[in-house]
Amino acid sequence: LPRRESFMLREVRQFPKMREIYGSLVFDKRAMKESLPKEAFNHIQAAMEGLQRLDSNIADTVAMAMKEWAISNGASHWAHWFHPLTELTAEKHTAFVTADDNGFPLESFCGSDLMQSEPDASSFPSGGTRSTFEARGYSAWDPTSPAFIIKSPKGGTLCIPSVFIAYDGTPLDLKTYLLRSTEAVETRALKMLKLFGNRGVRYVRATVGGEQEFFLLDRERARKRIDLRFCGRTLIGSPPPKDQKQEDHYFGTIPTRVLAYMEDVQRDLARLGVDLATRHNEASRCQFEFAPIFSEANKACDQNQLTMEIMRKLAPQHNLRLLFHEKPFMGLNGSGKHVNFSLQDNEGRNLLKPSSNHRKNIIFLSFLTSFVYGVSEYSGLLQASVSTSGNMHRLGGFEAPPAIISVYLGETVDKIINAIESEGQSEDLPAKNKIDLGLPKLPEILAFDSDRNRTSPLAFTGDKFEFRAPGASQAMSVPVTALLSVWAAGLEEFMTLLEKRINNGEEPITAAVSVIRELSIKSRKIRYEGDSYKNDWKEEAQKRGIVKGKTIPEGIDLFVEPKTLDMLENISVFKRREMEAFHTIRKEAFVKSNEVEMFILRDMIWEGVLPSISKQLLLEKSSYDMLVGQKIENMEKWSAHITKLAEAKVFLIEKTQELVDLKEKLSEKDVHEHALGIVSEVVPLMEEIRKMADSIEIYLSADNQFYPNYRSLFSLSS
Repeated sequence: LPRRESFMLREVRQFPKMREIYGSLVFDKRAMKESLPKEAFNHIQAAMEGLQRLDSNIADTVAMAMKEWAISNGASHWAHWFHPLTELTAEKHTAFVTADDNGFPLESFCGSDLMQSEPDASSFPSGGTRSTFEARGYSAWDPTSPAFIIKSPKGGTLCIPSVFIAYDGTPLDLKTYLLRSTEAVETRALKMLKLFGNRGVRYVRATVGGEQEFFLLDRERARKRIDLRFCGRTLIGSPPPKDQKQEDHYFGTIPTRVLAYMEDVQRDLARLGVDLATRHNEASRCQFEFAPIFSEANKACDQNQLTMEIMRKLAPQHNLRLLFHEKPFMGLNGSGKHVNFSLQDNEGRNLLKPSSNHRKNIIFLSFLTSFVYGVSEYSGLLQASVSTSGNMHRLGGFEAPPAIISVYLGETVDKIINAIESEGQSEDLPAKNKIDLGLPKLPEILAFDSDRNRTSPLAFTGDKFEFRAPGASQAMSVPVTALLSVWAAGLEEFMTLLEKRINNGEEPITAAVSVIRELSIKSRKIRYEGDSYKNDWKEEAQKRGIVKGKTIPEGIDLFVEPKTLDMLENISVFKRREMEAFHTIRKEAFVKSNEVEMFILRDMIWEGVLPSISKQLLLEKSSYDMLVGQKIENMEKWSAHITKLAEAKVFLIEKTQELVDLKEKLSEKDVHEHALGIVSEVVPLMEEIRKMADSIEIYLSADNQFYPNYRSLFSLSS
């Protein structure tokens, strides 16, 4: 082999194979079986599957085994790892080794440490449910999600997934609500299967897979822009000459530098038992995507947080700047976190998978109808779950669905639902169609029963639903909690009607068809098979009465619709007081993030743009003065250009002062009025400022550019 190829082969061989390292840093079933007595192992497995409560008498045994396993894998500390309402993760590290009374080192980690810890809760958002001086909070082990080790240069930390609650029992985290919603939908799904006579089913699990989109930029260039450093998006910047119009980036060859980063991310995540099934270039330049394999909802949400953390930690090692913001660049694709979800029984059957068997299809249609009905009744909760500051700039364009919640079923399923509604004969769903490509060397391709609708917020994609509205930076547990809650509510209504018919002597399948018909007619308003970007759909949606909040603050307010609050209390996911607090936290987060952007935009104009305009004016004016009196035609155009630069500077001075004054005025209002003021006054003013700054950028010399421009940022060499 040539010398270079031989070197490359040696480079590849130095990395361990994925199957050799997979799950090596996870205290999973394999590690437990090797380190726990049989009785303790069986008990903890039952607790992990949610079949029984964890016995505190077993905790010491599990803690001892977990400690020995962690230390043998290089861990020096342990921490309860939880998801506060900030949508990030939190941890408080405690050393395994402490000194005894005689000053000798002693390894300490017992069952009580494993089961419960007491980190300070005073600085976490609570939505007004507690005072700042009320600092006590408790983290409690969640045995349904496995512990793992996060390695560091000089050791590692055993992270124990946990819930986090206040002293009075009020949840201060996202996992508690997620676990309640999974319990709500899974118990009702199991009951539904029992009504259909499936006596052998022991449990049902909600399964989730969240696609993660992101941008990667050169770190040195990105750090020169304070908007990217503090806001995660560009507040000014004119579009680059080559954006995404040529569509040559999507699924293209991954740049070598990015691929090296991706490989490191996948390798570290493999050690943590996280499966990233695919990686590829996305539509916009410098935009990419990871997609995981489906797993149980709670575990999937934990793993998505882990994925984001590992991506953040590894990006600087490759001199890259990672962006999760929903709209980092104006006029280009934003980044979403498409949440795919379904239900699966203990025998591995996907409850949203169509079949050629009539009875199985009725069960499939019953679960599908229950979800669609839940969405039609509580679409506000789904819109609220994706109403974030970042999504304000993303939803409604460049493959991001609009904020109007609708459901796309696809041609085949939609026809069957329509036939049932009109009491026509509902035929069995056909087997998946085959597409013959007419090429002898290529096999026939099995086609899904429906095409993908990229403009629909909620689309049935053959054997699952896809929620395309969540933003890339969001904690996946927020939209997943909303999705599972509306599904649980839909199942509750379906079963109420089904049981009534069965008790009146109807056969379950016949009764189910009648309930499918009744609920499908009621939920017809939420179903739409067309292009959700078109203006005529917006008008139609208005007539149907499904247009909810038209702005992000109005969307956040949908959390506390009386109808939604009643539903969430009835299925035991949120108490009214808890949801009202969560609503306040989300509104405050919206205000704070936009206030930061106001400050940063002001600073960028005064620190960068205005001085750059002055430099350009000096350059232009001195050159112009040298030629005054010369016989050069159209000198007035040059003079007008200089005047234009000067007027732009005056305009930016005036508008940034307006921005400062507006911030002071809004700060005196309550959080609700403040948020509305941001949408109605701040955002339009910031757009005015940006439009002027962007129009001037293209007239500045390379030496006078105030910040690295889009063209420079998108030059991510391999």
